[in-house]
Amino acid sequence: MSAPLHHARPAAGPGRALPDTQQGMRRRNLARVMHTVSAEGPLSRAAVASRIGLTRAAVSTLVDELIRSGLLEELGPERPRRVGRPGSALAVSGHGPAGIGAEVGVDHLAVCAMDLRGEVRARAVRQTANRDRAPEPVIAELRELIDQVVTEADGAGLWPAGLAVAVPGLVARDARTVVRAPNLGWQDTDLAALLPARWPLTVGNEANFGALAELWLGKEAPRDFLHVSAEIGIGAAVVVDGRLLYGNRGFAGELGHVPVHPDGPACPCGGRGCLEQYAGEEAVLRAAGLEPGEDRVGLLAARAEQGDRAVRDALRDAGTALGIALTGAVNLLDPQSVVLGGALAGLAPWLLPSLRSELARRTAGPACPVTVSSLGPEGPLLGAAHSVVRGVLDDPAAVSELA
Repeated sequence: MSAPLHHARPAAGPGRALPDTQQGMRRRNLARVMHTVSAEGPLSRAAVASRIGLTRAAVSTLVDELIRSGLLEELGPERPRRVGRPGSALAVSGHGPAGIGAEVGVDHLAVCAMDLRGEVRARAVRQTANRDRAPEPVIAELRELIDQVVTEADGAGLWPAGLAVAVPGLVARDARTVVRAPNLGWQDTDLAALLPARWPLTVGNEANFGALAELWLGKEAPRDFLHVSAEIGIGAAVVVDGRLLYGNRGFAGELGHVPVHPDGPACPCGGRGCLEQYAGEEAVLRAAGLEPGEDRVGLLAARAEQGDRAVRDALRDAGTALGIALTGAVNLLDPQSVVLGGALAGLAPWLLPSLRSELARRTAGPACPVTVSSLGPEGPLLGAAHSVVRGVLDDPAAVSELA
C-alpha cells in the first residue's frame, strides 16, 4: 500500500498540519470555510460564521479571498426566511482547480478530471494489456489520456491542481516510486520521472484510493472499515477513525498475498497459495473453465445469472477463500464492517453467501457485517481524483498560489 497521501507543493496536503503562526491560522480558517461550504452549501456568510465560530466580518474577509481565487462563487440572494436583508448563498466553484485522477490497471488505463464539487467533468479510458510491459510505453499512453482529459477540462474552465495515480502494487513513502507491482511486472519504478512535472504528483496503491473514495464519496461509510477490491489481484485498505492505516513501510493491506492454502499454486509475488490464486478474476475464470476476455466480471456475472453451475461453484469457492483470508484481518482489527469494492462488487450476489458463512464460522466475536460499495470498479480512479480535491479543501491558499 502507498505512503500517506500528500501533494508536492509548499502547502499542507491531507492530514498534514499547517504551521501554528498567524499565517498558518489564516490558512486553517480558509480551509474551514471551504470544508463547511463543500459539506453543507450553499450557505450564506452568516451561516458559515455560525458553523465555524468566527465573526461575520472575519468570515466575509476569508470568503472574499476564496472568491477572488476562484474557489467559491456566489449564487445570489438566499430565499428570505426571516425579516431583514437576505444573505448571498455561497457554493464551491464548478470552475477553477480540479483533481486529475489516473489509474494503471493490468488491462486498462483511465483518467478523469473532478471539480471541487466532486463531479467528474472529463474522462478517458483505454483498454490495453499492460502485464509485463515496460513502464515507459504504458506511462506514455497514460500521458496521452492525461493530455486529452486536461484539454477537455480546460474547455470547461478547469485547471489541474494536481495529479494522483493509482497503481496495483506497493508504493514507497516518497509517493512516487512503485516498489513492486507483481501483476504488471514492475519493480523500483519512479513514475515521477515518467509523468508530467507541470503539477503536484501523488502515486498511491489502488486499494488505498478505493478506500478513500468509499470514505469520502460512498453512502454512509463507517469510520472504521476494511475495504477489499479486486481485478487480477486483490488489494485491501484499512481505515481507522477515518484515516488510512499504512504500516511501517506503507505496505499494509496486501490481503491478496495472505496464504489461504500454504501448499497451493505459485503466485507472482513469490509465495504459494495466496488469496489471489483463488479469488482473483483470472483464478475464478480458470476454476470455471472460461477463457479471459475484456469484460471478465461481466462474463462471470452473466454466466452466474444464467445458472452456470461451474461459474457459481467457482464464485462460491472464491467467496470461501475470501472469508478465510478476511477472518484473520477481522479478528486482528475488529472493524465496523468489511466493504467489497472493485470487481468484487459486481460479483457480490454469488460471493457473499459463502464469504459471510466463513466469516461467521471463524470470527471470534459476532460476525462482522459485509457490505458492497456503490462505487464498484470506479473507486480507485475517483479516490485518486478526489485526493487532489481534498488537498485543495485542506489548504486552499496554497492552491490559489498555483493558479
